[in-house]
Amino acid sequence: MSDLLERIAGAPITWGVDASPGWGFLMDRGRVLDEMTDVGLTATELGPDGWLPLDPDELAAFLEKHHQRIVGGFVPAVLYREPGIEDQLAYVERASGQLARADARVMVLAADSHSPGYDESMEMSEDEWRIFLPNLERVIEIGWESGLRTTLHPHWGMAIERRNHVERLLESSDVDLCLDTGHMFLAGADPVEIARMASSRVHHVHLKDVDGAFAEKVQSGAARFRQSVIDGMFVPLGRGAVDIEGTIRVLEGGGYRGWYVLEQDVSLADDPREGAGPKADAEASLHYLKTLATGL
Repeated sequence: MSDLLERIAGAPITWGVDASPGWGFLMDRGRVLDEMTDVGLTATELGPDGWLPLDPDELAAFLEKHHQRIVGGFVPAVLYREPGIEDQLAYVERASGQLARADARVMVLAADSHSPGYDESMEMSEDEWRIFLPNLERVIEIGWESGLRTTLHPHWGMAIERRNHVERLLESSDVDLCLDTGHMFLAGADPVEIARMASSRVHHVHLKDVDGAFAEKVQSGAARFRQSVIDGMFVPLGRGAVDIEGTIRVLEGGGYRGWYVLEQDVSLADDPREGAGPKADAEASLHYLKTLATGL
């Protein structure tokens, strides 16, 4: 019998928590973790820097109070520019230390862009790749020193975004991947194919479904990523155009036994009423996964 449901974690951004300036209304962190627990989740990613307590003792007490544990954390860093790189790596070291003290095992590295927000796609030049790859190795070493496995997260609007970026990354580095089904789909790649191509390198997964019509507009440039998130581009699992079932079947069949993080990016205008909004969407996604698990 599959243990899939024992490896489902939450993500604060499913409850609208994002560090981008002006992203939207941020719910009370206690309520967010309580709602995760209410829907049946027992683990979460850390969320943006400073959203949860930075002090390890305070964080441990807060997590215990809300019946949660930390499985990883999203750590954005600009690695393709020399100016400022030491500050970026210092942040990575601090973040990895916090994750390690919280007993996490995975650092989810986002190869950030120098442009604020997620609306501008970019293509690293050859010179930028030559700067990026050694700095990536430094990040991996920082992670290992803290007992963390670094998984790089291809992400819309960041330096590693599209399939060709992922292919070059896998050829040029030993870094593992965080496979985000929604961001890969949005970038024009089939997450099922990525799962097959890189099965031995996938060590963390973000499950995200995308409305196909929204995706087409963002891909064509007719709509901006952030506004599309506000308008509801990301939907509960099974209600969008992403082959979530196919991706999970390929990963499980290939021996993947890591975490699947329930991550539906949303931006909130205000505090949702009890039981509505993110909590209702999370319940719908978990129902989809429970149905899927019976057939694995």
